[in-house]
Amino acid sequence: MRPLLSRLSRDDAGSMTLLSLYFLAGLLAVSALAIDFAYLLSARNQLQVAADAAAHAAIYYRETNTAAASKAKAVELAQHAMPPAAYGAVLRDEDVEFGHWDYATRTFTANPYSMEAVRVRPGRTAARGNAVTAHLFRIVDKPFWDLAAQAVFVTFDPHCFREGFVGDDVVDIQSNNGFEDGFCVHSNRYVSVNSNNTWEPGTVVSMPDSSEIDLPRSGFVTNEGLQAALRNGYYRLRVLNKLDRIYDDLYLASGDYLPDYVSGSAPIVLTNKKLSAADFLPGRVHRANCGGATVTIEAGTVLQHVVMVTDCAVKFGQGVTLEDSVILTRSTEAKSVYAASSLQIGKNDNCAEGGGAQIITYGGMDVPSDLRFFGGQVIAKGPVSFSANAGGIQGASIVSGSTISGTSNMSMGFCGSGMEDNFDVSYFRLAY
Repeated sequence: MRPLLSRLSRDDAGSMTLLSLYFLAGLLAVSALAIDFAYLLSARNQLQVAADAAAHAAIYYRETNTAAASKAKAVELAQHAMPPAAYGAVLRDEDVEFGHWDYATRTFTANPYSMEAVRVRPGRTAARGNAVTAHLFRIVDKPFWDLAAQAVFVTFDPHCFREGFVGDDVVDIQSNNGFEDGFCVHSNRYVSVNSNNTWEPGTVVSMPDSSEIDLPRSGFVTNEGLQAALRNGYYRLRVLNKLDRIYDDLYLASGDYLPDYVSGSAPIVLTNKKLSAADFLPGRVHRANCGGATVTIEAGTVLQHVVMVTDCAVKFGQGVTLEDSVILTRSTEAKSVYAASSLQIGKNDNCAEGGGAQIITYGGMDVPSDLRFFGGQVIAKGPVSFSANAGGIQGASIVSGSTISGTSNMSMGFCGSGMEDNFDVSYFRLAY
C-alpha cells in the first residue's frame, strides 16, 4: 500500500483540469461583473436620454406656457420614457430649472422667469428610493448604485433668419451680386448661383448637401469666396407656422406680436381701394377688406408707425417707403404683394435701433426692380422674386416657404443691429 501511495503522490496527471476550473471560475466572475457594469452603463444612458427629451420638452413648451406648466410637461415626458412603476420618480418638478447658460464658463444660473435655457437633472438614487440594483457587485458589498444625469437646452436665433435669404425650396441667385461678411443664403433644397458674384469671408451659403449646389461649369472661379462659404444644414421654417398667431395679434391689436409703436387698441377700418399716407393714423392698426380685389398704396407714400392687416392683394406704387410699419396680407396669390419699383422696407438709418419694417404674406411677392432693405423683413408662404438693383446693405431678411429668386446687381450686407422688431421664432439646441 505504501508504494502505491508514494507513486500517486508523484503523479501530476489531471492537474491541468483542476487549474482550468480555477481559471473558469475567475473568468465567470469577471464576466459577471462586466455584465453588471454594462447594465449600469445602460441604465445611465437611459437616464440621459430621458433628461435630453425632458429638457427639450420643457424649453419648447415654455415658449407659450408658464414655467410651472413647462416643468409639468418635462416630468410627464420623463415618466412616459421611464414609468414610475418600474423606475420610481426619476424626475420631479424641483429637478427642472429655467435660467441662463454661459457658453464661455459652461455654467448654468437659475432664474425662474427666464425663457432662455432650462436645466433638467433626473436621478435614480437611494434618496429617491429608486437606486439601480446590481447583482454580482453584491460580492463587494455594493448592491445599490446611485445614478444621475443632466441636460441643458437653450434657445437661439439662427443668424440666417435674422439677416439673409432662407427658402424651403430653391434659392436662385443670378449674376453680378455682392454679399458682405455675415450675410447668409440658405435653401432646404439647394442653392443655384450664376456667375460673377462676390462672397466676402464670413458669408454663409448652406443647404442640406452642399455638393448639390447648382453652378455653371466655372462656378467657383467666377464666384469669388463661394467655396469657402459653403455649409451643410437644414432648418424647419418655424415662423411660417406662427403666421396665424401673428395675424390674430395684429388684427385684434393685442398680443405678443403687436409692435410696441402701436398705442391705440381700436383698429381702424379702411374702405378705400387706393390708399395714401393720409388714410393711415400713426400708432394704430388698420384693417382693409376688399372682397378679393387689390388694395393699392399710392406712389411716393411714406408709412410710419402703422400696421395694415388685409385679405386683399397689396400693390405698392413706385417709391413707397415703410418705416416702423407692418403690412400683412392673407391673400394666397402668387403675387399677393407686388411693387412697381423702388420699394423701401425700413428706415435708412445706418443700422440704428428701430425703423425696421415687415411685409408678411400667405402668398408670394414680386418686385421687378430696386427693392431696398434697411432693417427690413419679408415673410412669405409663397415664392419671393425681385429683379435688378436690390439693396440690403443695412439689414435684409427674406423667409419663404417656397422659392426665392434674385437676379442681378444686388448688394447685401449684415447689420447685426437695427433688426430688433422683426418677427422671429426661437430654435432649440442641446448645450450640455
